[in-house]
Amino acid sequence: MFSGLTAYLDSIRARDPAARSRWEVLFYPGVLALGLHRVAHWLFQARLYFLARIVNHFSRFLTAIDIHPGASIGKNFFIDHGFTVIGETAEIGDDVTIYQCVTLGGTNPTNGIGGKRHPTLEDHVIIGSGAQIIGPITIRKRGRVGANAVVTDDVPEGATMVGMKARSTLVPAEEWIKDFIPYGTPCDEPCEELIETGAGRIAALESQVALMQAELEAMKSPSAKPVTRSGTDD
Repeated sequence: MFSGLTAYLDSIRARDPAARSRWEVLFYPGVLALGLHRVAHWLFQARLYFLARIVNHFSRFLTAIDIHPGASIGKNFFIDHGFTVIGETAEIGDDVTIYQCVTLGGTNPTNGIGGKRHPTLEDHVIIGSGAQIIGPITIRKRGRVGANAVVTDDVPEGATMVGMKARSTLVPAEEWIKDFIPYGTPCDEPCEELIETGAGRIAALESQVALMQAELEAMKSPSAKPVTRSGTDD
């Protein structure tokens, strides 16, 4: 048990450059929330739902992280900072990293009967700050979700999702093979290229508009010569 805890704390230190020691990591809100969730989940599986909720509410008060007792969570799960919500039927694999203010939310079934309504995150998934993962969708292994993205469809294995509604963006192979990418996106943000391209197009359009305005002002001028068309009339 002690060796398992040590391995878990070391897995977090490997993902968090701010961590100085295992003792420091041990008191991270995400670590405390996961430990209390293990207790709440055991009570939930034993159908002691009220007691499970009591532990859940205490954990939320202590850590600002709300993990429903019914959620299933694998090994080495790390919530960096807090203010995260994980729904009842969410399933999380091994070595998953979630940053602050993330929601693994559900959809309300039209028939009113509860079922699988929250996301499934497979192994080595990374969810960036503020992302919203909604519905009974699956984010496949090594999937990445950028900050503030809204994901409502399945994410293919190894894909990086950005935007609102999230779209897949290609990343270089040397980035894709990395075991861990902070915040779910490479340091050279793949959408930066799109932003720069868009800014360039806007600048070009503004230049064209300015030129057209200048031509119109010149045509309105009293001294302007009438425009003549080339060619002959039939």
